[in-house]
Amino acid sequence: MTISLSEFLSQLTTNPLLAVTVILTLGVIMVNGGTDAPNAIATCVSTRALSPRGAILMAAVFNFLGVFVMTMVNASVAATIYNLVDFGGNTQAAVTALCAALVAIVVWSGTSWWFGLPTSESHALVAGLAGAAIAVHGGFGGINGHECMKVLYGILFSTLMGFAFGWISAKIVEGICRNKDRRRTTGFFGNAQIAGGAAMAFMHGAQDGQKFMGVFMLGIFLANGQANVTDFRIPVWLMILCSATMAFGTSVGGYRIIKTVGMSMVKLEKYQGFAADMAGAACLLVSSLTGLPVSTTHTKTTAIMGVGAARRVSSVNWGVVKDMCMTWVFAFPGCGLIGFFMAKLFMWLV
Repeated sequence: MTISLSEFLSQLTTNPLLAVTVILTLGVIMVNGGTDAPNAIATCVSTRALSPRGAILMAAVFNFLGVFVMTMVNASVAATIYNLVDFGGNTQAAVTALCAALVAIVVWSGTSWWFGLPTSESHALVAGLAGAAIAVHGGFGGINGHECMKVLYGILFSTLMGFAFGWISAKIVEGICRNKDRRRTTGFFGNAQIAGGAAMAFMHGAQDGQKFMGVFMLGIFLANGQANVTDFRIPVWLMILCSATMAFGTSVGGYRIIKTVGMSMVKLEKYQGFAADMAGAACLLVSSLTGLPVSTTHTKTTAIMGVGAARRVSSVNWGVVKDMCMTWVFAFPGCGLIGFFMAKLFMWLV
């Protein structure tokens, strides 16, 4: 099942509940652009391979390509998020709970952005949806355990494999270039890093673009009283809309996260930035092809940690790492509680 652009616009003008859901969903996507998408281009900007404006433009283009191509190849990440929770057969209560979850994500991610910390939108999304579902059902009956386990596996995968791939990539690059003229390799890696940043932006779209399109489709169906849709197809117009909104969020608020990830955590050289980009993109490619929803934040930041540690462990600013890890750890209980209480409040108001 799908929806055309003309049908969507027609319903948007006549269904206030759908309009509210769409506004909140686009708000979450924009926050993702400001807090998560910058991870993809942080290394390009920090090593001056690209200007912030050029990097944002590149991220916008390749985010869209990632959304479009990977959704055509394998849309199972979107399906996993779509089926993560069951808000019940009462579509009004369900869409109210979904809106509460979206508000929780914006509040949590916006707070993290204010402090310049790269929060995991994957964690916030899962926690917000789960908290709202618990509020609706009065228990854990609305949470799909099988799909939740995929997310938990993804968290473990993105953390461990990101670091390992980053360490290995840095060692390989250092080994290949050990006897090369440093001035020539610096120029080469400056250009190669642009390709690496494009690959990361592509895979960010492939992962996070699918997640939020799954939520978008869920909101559309629930707002139209369709609680039992299990098979759907993502339309091209939605891919364009989500990509454009994500790019706008990156252009508005991305520099705070770029500074933390690309500058404060590890001082990177161009070859290290290239190694981190390729390691992160490789991890995201494997997870997207296997339908495993992972955190792009975890993947890229741990890849950067691995690259820094490959040179020497002390080159990583572990104080910044600790702050980021605390944000990740508290995302589940924090965003889950916000989603729970927001759902209770919204249902009481309605």
